[in-house]
Amino acid sequence: MKAIFLDRDGVINPLVYDAEHGLIDSPLNPSQFELIPEAIEGLRLINDAAIPAFLISNQPGIAKGKMSNSLFRDIDAKMTEGLRRAGCRLDGIYYCLHHPQAVLDNYRIDCDCRKPNPGLLLKAAAEHRIDLKKSFMIGDGLNDIEAGKRLGCRTILIGGERCDRCQKIGDSDLGPDFIAVDLNEAAKLVIKEESYGNFYR
Repeated sequence: MKAIFLDRDGVINPLVYDAEHGLIDSPLNPSQFELIPEAIEGLRLINDAAIPAFLISNQPGIAKGKMSNSLFRDIDAKMTEGLRRAGCRLDGIYYCLHHPQAVLDNYRIDCDCRKPNPGLLLKAAAEHRIDLKKSFMIGDGLNDIEAGKRLGCRTILIGGERCDRCQKIGDSDLGPDFIAVDLNEAAKLVIKEESYGNFYR
């Protein structure tokens, strides 16, 4: 079975400004979390094409002491309910909550599930009998692209070549197969590839 793997922040929802730490980062509470309209449209296209979609996301906010477990669960619930109300869905959600420099001891792990390590993709593939070489990894960061490429997935970078990535993207081993403005455009690329038989390389 083929599938589409999706990063969360920057693909499903916008990144937000964390004033306390002076960073553009993941939402830290439900009030900061909003679905990107183009992500809803793209996920609907994926669902309508009967291609399973799985969320694969690094979420170290708890590990870094930036948020509580309950806030994280509330954000996740807001996402899934928002998608349901919009008439689309994810077929599975996989989070890595670890960080090698976590302030909380039980999350301070140099794990194999934190992208660019491919552990979460391998777990999803094993649980759902996914053929990784027939699948796509879609994300807004080079960690997403590298994780997919390690397993033979085709890859789509969301948002284009930002300046801080240009040198790395120039490396043929790290460059995505496609670049898309948003998930809606990425979904259209995947469906086009499938219609031409290119999903099965």
